[in-house]
Amino acid sequence: MHPRITHNPVQIGTKPCIRGLRVTVSMVVEFVASGYSTGQICEAYPYLEAEDVRAALLYAA
Repeated sequence: MHPRITHNPVQIGTKPCIRGLRVTVSMVVEFVASGYSTGQICEAYPYLEAEDVRAALLYAA
């Protein structure tokens, strides 16, 4: 597992999240699938970093 991906059942159930934030891997994957770039995702969620987006995609793969 990637160190940027966390699981906290208290936070968002069993969904994997980015660095303990309330942003799930599936949210990031959905943004990418909808055509958003890494930069656009990081603009929408300024507390995310480009490496978080890459980690979410690697985890989902």
